Amino acid sequence: MKIRSVIRGVGSYLPANVVSNDELAKRVDTSDEWIQERTGIKQRHIAADGEKTSDLAIAAGRQALERAGIAGEDVDLFVVATATPDQTFPATAAKVQAALGRPGAPAFDVQAVCSGFVYGLSVVDSLVQCGQAKSALFIGAETFSRILDWEDRATCVLFGDGAGAVALTAEQGTGTVDDRGILSTHLHSDGKHHDLLYVDGGASSTQTTGYVRMEGREVFRHAVVNLAATVKEALAANEITIDDVDWLVPHQANKRILDSTAKKLRIDPAKVIVTVDKHANTSAASIPLALAAAIDDERIQSGQLVLMEAMGGGFTWGSALVRM
Repeated sequence: MKIRSVIRGVGSYLPANVVSNDELAKRVDTSDEWIQERTGIKQRHIAADGEKTSDLAIAAGRQALERAGIAGEDVDLFVVATATPDQTFPATAAKVQAALGRPGAPAFDVQAVCSGFVYGLSVVDSLVQCGQAKSALFIGAETFSRILDWEDRATCVLFGDGAGAVALTAEQGTGTVDDRGILSTHLHSDGKHHDLLYVDGGASSTQTTGYVRMEGREVFRHAVVNLAATVKEALAANEITIDDVDWLVPHQANKRILDSTAKKLRIDPAKVIVTVDKHANTSAASIPLALAAAIDDERIQSGQLVLMEAMGGGFTWGSALVRM
């Protein structure tokens, strides 16, 4: 027998302000054709002035709890994955806990940039398995628009804002791949690639927020290799094949990475959830936003096997296998 962390409800929130490629072309040297050809992105949501990461997280978290039928005061653990917190401290999760939960419940943030949702799932699952929590609210939330150099067309066209959330509860399983819940998580990092994807600011270095800087071609090359490897790792750990997976829910970096990874894995493209065209890259929020979209339109069903994967700055990367 084994304790599993089962996803009971999902939630999402996207800012009302939708910015098309044509609108971006008015402020930076780019075009709709150029952006779509290289990234597959058609639009992105941008947070309004005064709309913070915690606001997005609270909205997505509230929806996840409502759909799960769980009261906030019954949640044992609040975790937010974000690289764009409201403040250096306190944790954005503490604001979520104050708005939705009960006093005294632990709340903290996880920072692994675009891999944040996979990393956070691993942390939450570990705490559930060891008995520290029987229920948890886990949210990926970002306002990446606040750390973009809007004169750098290589980066500013890629990102958007949003939040996705999952409400989880502990459930007794059999310890087999037939169990519902998180079946395994696999995490990696390689800090020597720092200069390929980073933000050029920070409290202890420049005392500024800074902007995203990226060497796109090198990131692409590492991403396809690392993502395919961590997916195969998850398959091997659970003694299944890619054909056993009902859905691949990848980090929505850009369409070229999604397509190249799917080709390397030899998975049917129809089984890959794609939202990057509508949301752009929302970092730690991208996987839960894609998951919520596919549950809302009834593609992903209860009992199906879902494989998630992501890579982000650091480099960090990882995967998670979940039965819904």
